[in-house]
Amino acid sequence: MTEEAPPPKPARARKPRTKKNPTPEATTVVEAPPGEEFAATGSFDDEESAQADQDDAETGTAPLPETDGNTPYSRSQRRRLQRKRAAARRAAGGDGVIDFPGPEDDAEPEEEAAVPAVAEKPKRTRKPRARKEPAEKPPIDPARVNVPAPFMHMSEAEFGGILDFYGIEWRYEPRSFPFRWEHGRVMEAFTPDFYLPQFDLYVELTTLKSGLRAEKNRKLRLLKEMYPEVNIRLFHKAELFRFLTKYGYGPMGPDDVPDVHRILIPANKLQQRVAELGTEISRDYADSEPILIGVLRGVVCFLGDLVRAITIPVNLDFLAFSGYSGAPGAFKILKDLDENVKGRDVILVEDIVDTGLTLNILLEYLATKKPASVKVCTLLDKRIRRLTNVKLDYVGFEVPDEFVVGYGLDFRQRYRNLPFIGVLKHELLP
Repeated sequence: MTEEAPPPKPARARKPRTKKNPTPEATTVVEAPPGEEFAATGSFDDEESAQADQDDAETGTAPLPETDGNTPYSRSQRRRLQRKRAAARRAAGGDGVIDFPGPEDDAEPEEEAAVPAVAEKPKRTRKPRARKEPAEKPPIDPARVNVPAPFMHMSEAEFGGILDFYGIEWRYEPRSFPFRWEHGRVMEAFTPDFYLPQFDLYVELTTLKSGLRAEKNRKLRLLKEMYPEVNIRLFHKAELFRFLTKYGYGPMGPDDVPDVHRILIPANKLQQRVAELGTEISRDYADSEPILIGVLRGVVCFLGDLVRAITIPVNLDFLAFSGYSGAPGAFKILKDLDENVKGRDVILVEDIVDTGLTLNILLEYLATKKPASVKVCTLLDKRIRRLTNVKLDYVGFEVPDEFVVGYGLDFRQRYRNLPFIGVLKHELLP
């Protein structure tokens, strides 16, 4: 028996494939008149295309050409032109000849239907963005601005100026004292600000209040424990002046005498040297009773202290004179001697000798009084200005070529009462 072949399977019907158009052409939707159907997509089928050609023939409209002059129109181009013509006819009421541009002009009509104006939304105003201020820099410590070398802080420069004002020798940060070592290296040390050889004293300065000095006090205690032979003090500005007053410096400071540039000879050194001069005179005139003649008026302070330092009996007298301007060597006696100096030992006491011209005139004048001897004692000797060869027997201090005031010396009758010898500021001089 022959087996029959199984019937063939029916062929599977395929759905028509639709062509995807990812970017369909944008079309103009024209509202169709009643009774007429118009595809919103703007595409015509063949029957509509034939109807469009018939309408062109009935209205006398020229038929669409087959080419644009060079290239044949494609089917889609013809449909697009037909669609434009159909829209124009509807707009004209469906009758009459339409004067429609030829196929060579494929542009949109120049005039388009007015589009109702849409109120524009008000533009949103942006608030101005707040400008971000730069971060504030930490304030600069004015005490560290324009600090003269070699100092690191203005308080140190002021302290150095005070020491210079009083004529005290100082050294800035001359030595460091190690506190802690690790592996042979110094890990912590302390360096005092100043060393004063005259007092064998190290000085550490502070501008802090007493309650804020804990760290510096700790270092000072540690230094005294590790280096007991070292003499060190922590000073505030007020404490410094109390310390200097204790050693005879003051009571006046730079702020009290702003016209004085610096102290050349402090009060304690003046008193020390005057006492030494008194001792020398007492020794030289142990068998005599000299007469001390002071030349008014700058010698008053010096002569008063000198007399108290002399331990032998002495007499005291004064001489005052003035020179004639424009007449070198000429002078006028304003106050003559009250004592008779004939045959007496005379010590002429001066405050300062510079050129020696005035002193030479005074010695010549005293020689006319026929004293037994005449010696000269002066507090200050400005040897650099000497013009005549005069002998000075007792000299307190040799001074540089500066205008000095204080301790009886004046500038326009001022500064005589200063307890020290100071240098006047140059800008005050004529």
